[in-house]
Amino acid sequence: MTIKTIANGTEMTIAVAGRLDTTTAPELENTVKKLTDSVTVLLLDLEEMEYISSAGLRVLLSAQKQMNGKGKMIVKNVSAEVMEIFEITGFTDILTIK
Repeated sequence: MTIKTIANGTEMTIAVAGRLDTTTAPELENTVKKLTDSVTVLLLDLEEMEYISSAGLRVLLSAQKQMNGKGKMIVKNVSAEVMEIFEITGFTDILTIK
């Protein structure tokens, strides 16, 4: 998995590529925790994400909770495969997906 971050004032884009699973989830979790202190809009670009496990879903849920009190989190460019996982798990009701 690779993570790219782009800061633009109080907006942060985190682009995730590859597999977000038990092995790689802690890396994304640490990135979100470190970079979102002064952020009011967190954009997660999942265009190149191939797979997400329950550990990855937990990281997204944690990021959403972290942003709830400070602003908003938007998930964008979700592949059909990942979107299917979001739909099955009910994450389409929890996350703002564009």
